[in-house]
Amino acid sequence: MSINYPFGLPLKHNFAEFVYYQGLFLPHEIEKIISFWSDESTIKATISGDEKYNDDLRKSSVMFIDNIPENDWIYSKLASLAINTNNERYWFDLLGFHQELQLTRYSEGDFFDWHLDFGAGEISARKLSMTIQLSDPNDYEGGDLEFMVNKEIVTAPREKGTIVIFPSFIMHRVTPITKGTRQSIVGWVSGPPFR
Repeated sequence: MSINYPFGLPLKHNFAEFVYYQGLFLPHEIEKIISFWSDESTIKATISGDEKYNDDLRKSSVMFIDNIPENDWIYSKLASLAINTNNERYWFDLLGFHQELQLTRYSEGDFFDWHLDFGAGEISARKLSMTIQLSDPNDYEGGDLEFMVNKEIVTAPREKGTIVIFPSFIMHRVTPITKGTRQSIVGWVSGPPFR
């Protein structure tokens, strides 16, 4: 027996602007990810699809987590969570990670103003965005991940290890860091064009 849904979607569609999970990575795994940070591999963050720096929109440092067998445990855990979230909430056509995971560091004065992760060019295939909180919330002030939801600003949880997943077309920002340092992983699950 098969169930047919109109337009290929379940009758109860549980769309949410963002969802969050805790406990996917154990404390020692989070510390291992943080230890990947290498100042020699760090670059100044640019705006997606643009090789120029725009300190009016974004100021932070990034490096990339190579998608190699040694790091498969990170990619596999996040891919499984993204698939489960997608099946429960969004029903997007997904293909996987087409870009490496980004390890991001926000220091005092750093921020990322309102933006979408989806757009023209190389970012047009992004469907789901995710961010993984690596820092203890007591290690910094400011640096909140915020979403614009129905003209209201909603702040995501900031507990260490929290994973926030959201459609890449949702408006969001990271508020300026006023003290300390915030580290996170950012990743995007891509798929064929929306239709």
